Amino acid sequence: MRRKGSAAIGVGAALPTAARKLRCAVYTRKSTEEGLEQAFNSLDAQRDACEAFIASQRAEGWVLVPDRYDDGGVSGGTLERPALQRLLRDIEAGRVDVVVVYKIDRLSRSLMHFARLVEVFDAHDVTFVSVTQSFNTTTSMGRLTLNILLSFAQFEREVIGERVRDKIAASKARGMWMGGPVPLGYEVRDRKLVVNEEEAARARRAFELFAETGSGVEAVRRLRAEGVRTKTGRPFDKGALYRLLNNRTYLGEVAHKGKVYPGEHQAIVPRELWDRVHAILQESPRVRANRNRRQTPALLRGLIFGPDGRAMSPTHTRRRGRLYRYYVSQAVLKGTADDCPVRRLPAAEIEAAVVDQVRALLRQPEVVVGTWRAARAAAPDLSEAETLAALERLDPLWDELFPAEQARIVRLLVERVEVSPAGADIRLRLEGLASLVRDLGGIGAEARRAA
Repeated sequence: MRRKGSAAIGVGAALPTAARKLRCAVYTRKSTEEGLEQAFNSLDAQRDACEAFIASQRAEGWVLVPDRYDDGGVSGGTLERPALQRLLRDIEAGRVDVVVVYKIDRLSRSLMHFARLVEVFDAHDVTFVSVTQSFNTTTSMGRLTLNILLSFAQFEREVIGERVRDKIAASKARGMWMGGPVPLGYEVRDRKLVVNEEEAARARRAFELFAETGSGVEAVRRLRAEGVRTKTGRPFDKGALYRLLNNRTYLGEVAHKGKVYPGEHQAIVPRELWDRVHAILQESPRVRANRNRRQTPALLRGLIFGPDGRAMSPTHTRRRGRLYRYYVSQAVLKGTADDCPVRRLPAAEIEAAVVDQVRALLRQPEVVVGTWRAARAAAPDLSEAETLAALERLDPLWDELFPAEQARIVRLLVERVEVSPAGADIRLRLEGLASLVRDLGGIGAEARRAA
């Protein structure tokens, strides 16, 4: 079958007769954004050539559709291009009969991708035309020529990619910044990183808090409490914090594929602070968490719950060398505390209140009787008076116990602590009281025998 126009290729169905109008869509693409700001750029030049070709085929019924399909600054190695995807949707909706491009590689530089596009064209009886390359793809020789051209297009894309990667590697070896997300603390001027002092203070604060607390969770909590935000203005989370802590840009260096080079930009974080942070990061997170727990004992860990029924987590902070401990709601830790009635409780105060309430409850007659009855199952000879004496013996002993032993006794006695704006509700374990009474009774008996 003959085709009009000496500089066109067709893929798919043969062009219909002149009696039918053919709706022609022009697709243009440029790999980089360089020059697109000009009044007449590469996309405009491609479009003019395609429109002129469509006008030359007016006698065959070719009509230009009003929509523009222009992809500026998008690689031909992917099909995920906004204008191309919009064109494919219009093809599937039956709004396009002919796709016109300046050259084949404007549509795709990949054999595999081009084959997928041809499948879509064939399925909807759409013809593909290149205005600068002339052959007929209805013959085996034409298809061979098309595959050769696409192979060279793909080869050219890969060579360009290699050149770009080599240029980036050489530039980074010289310490140059080669684009990408701008780190917190810097801004770009004349394609170079320049320190933004206000942001630099926020970045240093993140390093300082992590070095001080040794905990990502606690550092994030402190950053949120102080209103320190990321480059995009969002509150810090653990992922954002660890990305910042591992960014060697803050040392005035440039990293590329495992190698580090001195950078042209100024450092924000002192080497001593960086080394302290990374000495902590070298440890296992589990080891750090266990050490922090040992340093900051929490009597009510796993026992205290907020009004929403979720456990409150122990946290701590240091200010001027002094330790401050808290129990914090899960809503605060996850940044959703707007409607949380109890957000944070001073640990020392709530622990003292719970211990005082436990001591007071241990003197209640009904608790003494309940404990005595529970303890008689294992110690039938135990009297009510001995039970009361054992419970009273706990008061003078409490302040002499080690923190670990205090925590063990609290877990033995307390089943659950529920806090609300109205106060704290404590549930005791009678079986735990019975066990404690037997222990204290044994200590008392040994003391009497020794005397």
